[in-house]
Amino acid sequence: MNRQALLKRLFGVLSEDQLLHRVEDLKPYECDALSAYHCLPLAVAIPDEEAQVKAILALCYAEGVPVVARGAGTGLSGGSLPHEDGILLSLARFNRILSVDPESMTAVVQPGVRNLAISEAVQEHGLYYAPDPSSQIACSIGGNVAENAGGVHCLKYGLTVHNIVKLKVLTIEGEELTIGCDALDSPGYDLLALLTGSEGMLAIITEVTVRLLPIPALAKVALASFDDIAVAGEAVSRIIARGVIPAGLELMDNAALCAADDFVQAGYPRDAEAILLCEVDGSLEEVEDQLVLVLEILREAGATDIRVARDEAERAQFWAGRKAAFPAVGRLSPDYYCMDGTIPRHRIAGVLRYIRDLSKEYGLAVVNVFHAGDGNLHPLILYDANNPGELERTEELGGRILDYCVAVGGAITGEHGVGIEKINQMCHQFGSDEITQFHRIKAAFDEKGLLNPGKNIPTLQRCAEFGAMHVHHGQLSHPELERF
Repeated sequence: MNRQALLKRLFGVLSEDQLLHRVEDLKPYECDALSAYHCLPLAVAIPDEEAQVKAILALCYAEGVPVVARGAGTGLSGGSLPHEDGILLSLARFNRILSVDPESMTAVVQPGVRNLAISEAVQEHGLYYAPDPSSQIACSIGGNVAENAGGVHCLKYGLTVHNIVKLKVLTIEGEELTIGCDALDSPGYDLLALLTGSEGMLAIITEVTVRLLPIPALAKVALASFDDIAVAGEAVSRIIARGVIPAGLELMDNAALCAADDFVQAGYPRDAEAILLCEVDGSLEEVEDQLVLVLEILREAGATDIRVARDEAERAQFWAGRKAAFPAVGRLSPDYYCMDGTIPRHRIAGVLRYIRDLSKEYGLAVVNVFHAGDGNLHPLILYDANNPGELERTEELGGRILDYCVAVGGAITGEHGVGIEKINQMCHQFGSDEITQFHRIKAAFDEKGLLNPGKNIPTLQRCAEFGAMHVHHGQLSHPELERF
């Protein structure tokens, strides 16, 4: 079916304002927050009814047309990069909170609901939704499920997968499935965990039942300064080793904290080489006891200065700086590349030293911001895409960071997903047998490979070529897009 014929069929399902097909209308959808990659889709569908989504999927399945689901477009791995011969399915208009049950502490929401909007809607019941990505003011819950997003408080309260109980999804054929249940557990395979983090490759999410938590009675945050970022990294291991599980434990280096301080006036110590933000929450007695222990550990670990937020306003100010770190760093250079690797906590200091050495080797500044408590690194590599070859060198540097994360027992992603950004590194982390199983799972849900093709799972041929490239060159090359 040619483009005009497909558009004609889609206009039978969607109104004029629900189907974009002119170049100028498609441009805003050509990439997600990984703007180094961009591609115009054949068309953008913006339905507002589930029946329309079913009809779109059934049509695309019958005609073999790829479908890429998109939420708020805040993803950082190219997970919602359009397919040039496919439909970009925007779920932005599925933005209603359908119900709130304070007694069971759950809420049923559509995928286009903003992360922060959930907590705002249930605050009157003394509840909140725990996962809080830095983009929570804009990112959608459907995208959070697709990427298994975390946030600054995921150390204690878990990732998205730990905070949802049920999904309603549509297969590529338009068939409706319910994954999970309202009970504490459900029989059979854990398909809820399988769908969470599947990056839009298995099904289209149309409804999410989230788990809510009581707002803690008290929360206090300590800001510790260090004159060496590696020493700050070692302090993280000491805190966890003493049996303290902070609500949040975040590390920022000097470049990151100064950028954030300039951006939101967070009150950070600008002469520190690194800072740790450590928050404890719970009952009054629990918080006071844990805070005393945390302060003792930080002093023993070599903190040069420690400040405890005096009140809720200063606590919010401390966290505002951390949550604004990504946009703040965007003011430091024309472009930056945000990495997302995970390592064992006890390897933090060594990995930070390795990143520092790579930064010198490549002549590219690296700003470090990460969820130190769970070892989720977010090195931000500063570059200028206008300089020939600089993007390629940046990707090469980023690839080596991720390879090192795997080498020390970690993983290539913690919450941003694989998308197209890390597809080569999947070949490094997984063997051919594992990748073959991934493809079998994909085929069980999407035999034609129409949902988000070319993302997340590399072909075995690609891995063979990538392995040969590592043997011959010892490093990454510029990744090329290939279809699933």
